[in-house]
Amino acid sequence: MAQMRMRNAKGGNASEIEKKIKRGNALRQSSAWRGSRLLLALLLVTLLACGASVWLYLSTADADITETLVGRGELVSPQPRVFAVPCSEDYDQHKRFPGCTPLKCGRAVTDGLVSREEAQALRRLAERGLALAGSEGGASILDLHSGALSMGKQFVNIYRYFGDQIGEVFTQEDFRLYRDVRRRIQDTIAQTFDLDVRLLFLTKPTFFSRINSTEAKTQHDEYWHPHIDKVTYGSFDYTSLLYLTDYGTDFTGGRFIFMDKDGNRTVEPRAGRLSFFSSGTENLHRVERVAWGTRFAITVSFTCDPAHAIADPSLPAA
Repeated sequence: MAQMRMRNAKGGNASEIEKKIKRGNALRQSSAWRGSRLLLALLLVTLLACGASVWLYLSTADADITETLVGRGELVSPQPRVFAVPCSEDYDQHKRFPGCTPLKCGRAVTDGLVSREEAQALRRLAERGLALAGSEGGASILDLHSGALSMGKQFVNIYRYFGDQIGEVFTQEDFRLYRDVRRRIQDTIAQTFDLDVRLLFLTKPTFFSRINSTEAKTQHDEYWHPHIDKVTYGSFDYTSLLYLTDYGTDFTGGRFIFMDKDGNRTVEPRAGRLSFFSSGTENLHRVERVAWGTRFAITVSFTCDPAHAIADPSLPAA
């Protein structure tokens, strides 16, 4: 009898152990299933996010673009990449200046002129200045030369409006960097188009721009219309655009589009990238609407007519 009780006891213990093993297996399976479900959920979220990004990129991309001249991921350095185009007749309608008026026309891009660190410093300068006011619409400008700053639906002169406070916003180093970059841009344009740099002059408007997807409130916010710089501003002979933010990371949309007879060609923005071109009808262009994020850039313009030259800006004395 004692032996039978011992066997029964052992049998009971074995049965209890088997139950525990089964429960443990069940818990492990349940835990594994929960882990698998969590992993699947994370994978699904990742796929959805990637899909949304692709959809956003495709939905905001300009369907009319037929060629990307330079992509954001490319690095054009040290020499500019030049795309020659025939000159238009626009320059015949203005006084010609030998050694400067375009004889060969085109568009060019370089990433070797301004470092990303310098572009970031210029962006911070623009952010501080534009933080003083800004347009109610999607496009705001800051012109250090004339002092023009977007404010609501109009413009104010920052030097008059803010007075001595300007010294708390900008530094002498900000203006030194701005002037140095301007000189580098001028030298590069002169070298690329075989000009006498002494006959090429900075002209207006030259300004910082901040563009986002906010709905336009005035015609000044409608930056996307096709135009010709030489027609809009008769003094322009060469136009340059220095980008301070990255396409696809800081914003989408906002690409510069050359509208040629045989197709539309774009340059994708990259911080520190300089795009420059002769300003006539041969370079009819527009800017794609910004879909999200904020695009910062500087438009730096040049003329061959000394009567339309402007001086570099300087920070007013305190």
